Amino acid sequence: MISLGGDWFLVIALFSLVEELTGSALAIGFLLLVQDFTSFALSPIAGVLVDRLDRRRLMVVADVARAALCLGFLLLQDGGSLWIVYLLYAAMAAFSTVFFPAFSAAMPNLVDDEDLSTANALSGSLWGTMLAIGAGLGGIVTAAVGRDAAIGIDAVSFLVSAALLGGIRRPFTRGAPEAHLRMRAAAIETVQYARRDHRVLALLAVKGGWALAGGVLVVLPLLAKDVFDAGDLGIGLLLAARGVGALIGPFLGRSMLGHKDRRLFTVIGLSLSTFGIGYALVGLAPGLGLALAAVCLAHIGGGGQWMLSSYGLQRIVPDRIRGRIFAFDFMLVTLTFGVSSLVTGALSDAFGPKPTAVGLGVVGLAWAAIWTWLTTDVRRATTLEGCGAPPERAMTLR
Repeated sequence: MISLGGDWFLVIALFSLVEELTGSALAIGFLLLVQDFTSFALSPIAGVLVDRLDRRRLMVVADVARAALCLGFLLLQDGGSLWIVYLLYAAMAAFSTVFFPAFSAAMPNLVDDEDLSTANALSGSLWGTMLAIGAGLGGIVTAAVGRDAAIGIDAVSFLVSAALLGGIRRPFTRGAPEAHLRMRAAAIETVQYARRDHRVLALLAVKGGWALAGGVLVVLPLLAKDVFDAGDLGIGLLLAARGVGALIGPFLGRSMLGHKDRRLFTVIGLSLSTFGIGYALVGLAPGLGLALAAVCLAHIGGGGQWMLSSYGLQRIVPDRIRGRIFAFDFMLVTLTFGVSSLVTGALSDAFGPKPTAVGLGVVGLAWAAIWTWLTTDVRRATTLEGCGAPPERAMTLR
């Protein structure tokens, strides 16, 4: 909660800084691309580390390292320092690439099986809550006090997160980690496992396909500053609306799953569609108020699909390989999101942010239709049989 809230202070500050230094949507898109390409390149290594080493210690080290790197943004003074922004953001992304798969892989070991869906809904809503609070406050702090204060708050949040994680004593891994896991053999096993279980393939495709339109985030600071004339506060409000939607989406999605999660794949398809519709409406909104409502709607769908696809993987995939599966999931979404961000920046510079938002909304709807069609057999089987064995049983059956 603390770390996620701090992250949005930094995002507001960096979006504002890059926009001020360059005036280019492409530069903002490149900032996100640097982050996502780093995560894409390092995800295979991160997955092996998460399954091979102590997950709690990995997360603590990642938090401390990101705190130190975050303070590096305080060195920025002028446009000539823009390359430092990209370098530091890439370094922070490297540690995040280890942190988030470890978090997702550890969750089924930290709660009882019957509480796993609730834990995922709380986790997903927590992300949305801190986005709403952190982005809103980040916009206010950046506008009122300056970027340095926002950056300092993010650095402190990482240290507090590390201290809290260090105090957890329940094991993050079920059994001893696989100490002799080799990189090539681990990658082959991960691919083979995903190919054998079409449910896993379908769930891995959810976030990766969604992120084709996810680069629409690039247009939000441009809409706030150039279209709605709302400045840094407008950026914070639009990101806060995103957070409110992401707060609602996980709980709404969980409530629709049905007995034995039989409607899991159906609800994911509806969530993907909602995201596309929302951002098409953002591009058509005549003012900031309606744009805020449309962003909220979009991320009710976005938050729902993210939580549900992660929960499905936790239900199906055994602990010994779960870190690699989540790292692969993270790799796919960061690759497509990074490319989408760069393309979105170029389109915004060429056609403006509003037409670009409409276009990406259509892309999101198209992916929802394609994914729903491709997963027809899996969806039907899940409707009849349920989602699958819980983590403990999945390990027993392997």
